[in-house]
Amino acid sequence: MKDGFGRQLTYLRVSVTDRCNLRCVYCMPERGVPLVSHEDLLTFEEIERVVRVGVALGVRAVRLTGGEPLMRRGIVSLVKRLASIEGLDDLSMTTNGVLLAEYAAQLKAAGLRRVNVSLDSLDPGTFAAITRGGDLGEVLGGIRAALSAGLAPVKVNCVPLKGLNDREIPALVSMAGTLPIHLRFIELMPVGCDGAWFRDRFVPAAEVQSVVEEVVRRSGARLSPSAPRPGGGPAACFEIDGYRGTIGFIPAVTGHFCGWCTRMRLTSTGGLRPCLASDTEVDVKGALRGGCDNSRLAALLMEAARLKPWRRGMEYGASDERRMSRIGG
Repeated sequence: MKDGFGRQLTYLRVSVTDRCNLRCVYCMPERGVPLVSHEDLLTFEEIERVVRVGVALGVRAVRLTGGEPLMRRGIVSLVKRLASIEGLDDLSMTTNGVLLAEYAAQLKAAGLRRVNVSLDSLDPGTFAAITRGGDLGEVLGGIRAALSAGLAPVKVNCVPLKGLNDREIPALVSMAGTLPIHLRFIELMPVGCDGAWFRDRFVPAAEVQSVVEEVVRRSGARLSPSAPRPGGGPAACFEIDGYRGTIGFIPAVTGHFCGWCTRMRLTSTGGLRPCLASDTEVDVKGALRGGCDNSRLAALLMEAARLKPWRRGMEYGASDERRMSRIGG
């Protein structure tokens, strides 16, 4: 399945719910967002059908997202359904980690291969402030459970925020020294957050990398580019002498990697979005519930692929209605 510029689209992110048990400052308003009804969400059967058709068209990797995907009742059964699809090479999940300790072993047994966990601070107070009430201990326990269950790699995603957690970069780097995790610093994206707040909090990836390089230099170690890893995506990854984990940087705003983007997104309410930074969407739920056959479903996926823009820079801002909790980051 190719877009209009010849890029092979092999990666589908699937949001299974708009609900979340945290209210992270860069993702959701303090009071949350109006939730869609359960009837408006794609069923597991509908998700499986879209993924099966996508795999037949060349999709090879699926990532389950939310909201918080572990809040969707029966999520383990969906993982098992998707893991059974022949031709799907990689099945992963992005989670805030709050419920991961409970589910890690079950997810691994059902066929999940790897997991990304959001962790923006190692200070309980700062973590609670950024997540508006989250318990750091629950997330750290989830990371340990994922490692114990054999999910690999376990990626830990941190969004540096000026004046909130940017001074914790050295502490987070130390975490990658003691645990076999893949720590990734991701630039704050202007998706559904106030423009002035974004400008005040934004920290460029190059600035974060400079801090990391200085921390490593002072320790007497060396930062070396690492070989590409499964699902590495746009991250520039590095190994550090004596560290059990790796460090990566994702310049989501300042970087320009649209030219080799391979992904589309399926929202929890059944819209296919060819680009995170665009409001363009193709409705598949209506077709599914209208009794379409697989050839029509395949045509809709191809239509969404053709609508994928060549480049939509994050630096140009985004609609306040386009929230990660609805789209699935």
